[in-house]
Amino acid sequence: MGSNMTELKCILWDVDGTLADTERDGHRVAFNRAFEEAGLDRRWDVATYAVLLKVTGGKERMKFDIERGGMPDMPYKKIVELHARKTIHYQTLIADGLIPLRAGVRRLLEEAYGAGITLGVATTTTPAALDALIEHSLGREWFDRFAVLAAGDIVPAKKPAPDIYTYAMQQLGVAPENTLALEDSGNGFLSAQAAGLKCVITINDYTANQNFEGADLVVSEFGAAGRNAVDVLINKHDLTGLHCVTLAHLKAIVAAV
Repeated sequence: MGSNMTELKCILWDVDGTLADTERDGHRVAFNRAFEEAGLDRRWDVATYAVLLKVTGGKERMKFDIERGGMPDMPYKKIVELHARKTIHYQTLIADGLIPLRAGVRRLLEEAYGAGITLGVATTTTPAALDALIEHSLGREWFDRFAVLAAGDIVPAKKPAPDIYTYAMQQLGVAPENTLALEDSGNGFLSAQAAGLKCVITINDYTANQNFEGADLVVSEFGAAGRNAVDVLINKHDLTGLHCVTLAHLKAIVAAV
């Protein structure tokens, strides 16, 4: 590395929609199970959940649905209790192996870990939901391999505020210019941007039409050698060889002026 090259030292991962397609098949289903169990007449179908996803955080999402007349009004204490039950249902879905990692996630994680890059998580999901995903989808060794697990209500303001990324970088003692964020949503991108981070986006069904103008790289997935080439939607730094996203690509993004 020349002295004028900015070096990639740290990668911070979002969880829901980035590590795994947790939203549609995980959180949404778990919310519905909690509603049914509580005797509520409300179910969030795929289209409804797409609207609700514009609000970050599960408790906040329920509050928003109440305010717009979807769910019956209830005290905040009841929202908190419902959300706790939802988290238990979510952990069960993960433990049953119903929410696999997205394509290329494990490969990139292992490539970066093997290269000595510091890895962390910066997410609005609850610590319990994060722990379940790591244990059942990634493997217990990743509790040690991630240098920081910044999750949930550990900071006052959720994404699109930069707080969770700023907190993770402070915990790790890394600078924004040496850190890259991996995200899947407009709110996540805004959060990373506000924290001074370059950002790679892997879209999913829910986030495909969101605004990622200014992102460093936007792709359909991280991909794999044995799969079809990834769809590249934004390639700000004219990266080449993007059959799948590699650690070399991530290093080039951070090094780019």
